Amino acid sequence: MPAPTLLVPADPKASYLAHKDEIDEAIHRVLDSGWYILGQEVAGFEKEFAAYIGVGNAIGVASGTDALEIALRSCGIGPGDGVITVSHTAVATVAAIELAGATPILVDIDPCTYTMDPNPLEDTIKRQGAGRLKAIIPVHLYGHPADMAAIMDIAGRHGLSVIEDCAQSHGAAIGDRKTGTWGHLSAFSFYPTKNLGALGDGGAVVTNDPALAQRLRQLREYGFRERYVSHLSGMNTRLDELQAAILRVKLQYLRTENARRRKIARIYGASLSGTTLVLPQLHTKVDHVFHLYVVRSARRDGLKAFLKENSVRTSIHYPVPVHLQPAYHGRAVIGRGGLEHTEQVCREILSLPIYPQMTDEQVQRIGHLIARWDSQRGEAG
Repeated sequence: MPAPTLLVPADPKASYLAHKDEIDEAIHRVLDSGWYILGQEVAGFEKEFAAYIGVGNAIGVASGTDALEIALRSCGIGPGDGVITVSHTAVATVAAIELAGATPILVDIDPCTYTMDPNPLEDTIKRQGAGRLKAIIPVHLYGHPADMAAIMDIAGRHGLSVIEDCAQSHGAAIGDRKTGTWGHLSAFSFYPTKNLGALGDGGAVVTNDPALAQRLRQLREYGFRERYVSHLSGMNTRLDELQAAILRVKLQYLRTENARRRKIARIYGASLSGTTLVLPQLHTKVDHVFHLYVVRSARRDGLKAFLKENSVRTSIHYPVPVHLQPAYHGRAVIGRGGLEHTEQVCREILSLPIYPQMTDEQVQRIGHLIARWDSQRGEAG
């Protein structure tokens, strides 16, 4: 009997192969054009992506980290300013705050959705005082939106800017409003494994504020208003034409592929509903796009090892919260109430394979393996 196919947490090559002819054509179109930086492909993608999200402006940049940094800088945030976010996130969120010169202030998460908990957020703002604080960065983690209605209400009452970290939430929504339309600005990543992924790095900032959009366009290219004349102290962070052309192809399939991710999540849910694992939970009126399918188990490491033995690779997003990582130890301010839920979930979470090109049979096989492992552990315990 042949060995089972190795299943991995994400497979950007499968995404390329699914759209190979169109992507290859787009790449050749750019190569033949002779224009490789900030040309028609970037302009076209910015227009199409803004329309998809439902905002007036999209500004393409070189990465999701740059998108967050430039969004902060466009709001005038820098040294001496405080920015509230979460510790249970990719380190890029906190790195961008420091790159802008600001101080990260970390609050705990809702243990059900793994996104920012509005209760310690407000308590932290009151403790820190309004003078130092300038912004909030809620992270829409794993494809589940943060509680934006509550966060925007709190921010409005305290005069804070809100920058959404949408790196994992392309197409997710709360009611009829997509993530990316709630904050003053929103940052997206197009890293290859994202729901909308390039074949290299890329990112974008979106906003409905035309003045911020103009400032962002200047900041991404040395502060230029006209070429070679810097009116602002800017940076070099440009989405290149090749990645923009690839993203224009893949954007056409994002709705369909997000729907496929939801179906995979339903198959997992049906297979795992009788196990002891904690499965993803959705708040009402939320449209989850399942960038990741994350389960929790107190015996996480044993499950991870068992699946690897059965040709299923998993991952942990994220095994060490930012405030406990060596580079950030003691450098971030811990918000009111501590980070108990953050530290607890990081000990238990496990990301199962999920990408649109998986078959139903592959998903069911993983579900059955986990159910068998869980049953055996129960009998042993």
